[in-house]
Amino acid sequence: MSTHFVKLLFEVSGAVVTQELAALKFLSLDHIPRKKLEAIQETKAFFDVLQEQDMIGPENLFFLQELFYRIGRINILTGHLGSSREEMERELRVPGRAQVSDYRQLLYGIAEDLTPDDVASVKFLLKEQLPKNKLQANASMLQIFLEMEIKEIITEDNLKMLKDIFQRFRVDIKKRIDAYEEKKKENYSREEVRYPVSVHPEEQGAEGGAAKQHGKIYKMKNNPHGYCLILNNYIFKNPLNNREGTLQDGEAVKRVFKWLQFDTVEYPNLEGKKIYETVKEYSKKDHKKMDCFVCFILSHGEKDKIKGVDDECVNIEDLVSCFTGINCPSLAGKPKVFFIQACQGCVRHPSVTVEADSSGHLEVDASPSISIPDKADILIGMSTVEDCLSFRNPQTGSVYIQALCKQMELLCPEREDLTAILTEVNKEVARQDLGGCKQMPKIISTLRKDLIFEVPQ
Repeated sequence: MSTHFVKLLFEVSGAVVTQELAALKFLSLDHIPRKKLEAIQETKAFFDVLQEQDMIGPENLFFLQELFYRIGRINILTGHLGSSREEMERELRVPGRAQVSDYRQLLYGIAEDLTPDDVASVKFLLKEQLPKNKLQANASMLQIFLEMEIKEIITEDNLKMLKDIFQRFRVDIKKRIDAYEEKKKENYSREEVRYPVSVHPEEQGAEGGAAKQHGKIYKMKNNPHGYCLILNNYIFKNPLNNREGTLQDGEAVKRVFKWLQFDTVEYPNLEGKKIYETVKEYSKKDHKKMDCFVCFILSHGEKDKIKGVDDECVNIEDLVSCFTGINCPSLAGKPKVFFIQACQGCVRHPSVTVEADSSGHLEVDASPSISIPDKADILIGMSTVEDCLSFRNPQTGSVYIQALCKQMELLCPEREDLTAILTEVNKEVARQDLGGCKQMPKIISTLRKDLIFEVPQ
């Protein structure tokens, strides 16, 4: 690390007061695990964590610049970080450039606008929802927001409780939240495909034709098209957690993506730290002669995280964030596709005709509920919707991965777009009776064009 960079961080850390450090930590929550941030008491330690997560470096100061811009420390921005208010405003108008999410900006802006009396009113109205020791007089509004997030009273997609509170004494803030929600809906309509979706063949054909005419198809001309990285955890340190059937999934994925001319690499049985290191390693490769990147993650997990074979967790958003335009510039503008075979909770998705029941022939994976970073050209295919189990047959493999591979083999030769293929996967998985339960996959996408995998002639 350069001496100049170390000196820069030292000088900046000395200019940050306690309340500002709390704000910096809050604004970084989408990128740094909460527990890691909670342990930080000094600004230098905060900078160390940002470096560990590759959020900042000698040649990458943008996240630091944005943080100090957001908290209004323009003197640090201009005096130490080589930017200005005007330059940051120009940069942040570029779609996908901001690293701090709209949701995090909203909460921080609200906290900054509240008077001490307003904060006291919020605490009073939350007496039934939060423990008394979390509502003490010295608790800041950012701390209250953190507790509300921990208790899932508020989330990025559910701010109803917050609106109800501010409707009572700060209608202007309630209106600000309304405006945020309206903007979010507009972004969803442009960028996110929510399933189940019914697509009529004639409509799909018309859209496909329009896409071809206007060049709205990702280029897939290189050989190989890119890496297909498979992280496949089978043997866990606790033998009771072994994932029987996942080897069949790995073989199916390798068969399909080798056929589709991808450089296919499988890493079995990785510990949590190694999962992140492996993904990070591939984000640092030169993808200039590649068209695309595909990653399959097959493992156990818990909310927002994937488990390594040592039961250590890694945040899924941290993995996906390795491939943003800033972190992986050689894939900027190219599609990055992630498929995650794991549960998103422990609820069995009941069939409408058969009472839910357990099955001796199916196993389940425990895992996450996630949201992808607000970046373009990323698609995440989840094996199930929120709060529900994802099923895996110990003999034949997981329901989702096997259906995905089957539909790709059927529909890629027809030049079907990936989202259309995933709709067919949804239909096939949803039709199956899984011991009295059902499973419904989900896709989250910020792809801007059709993604059509070329089949070798």
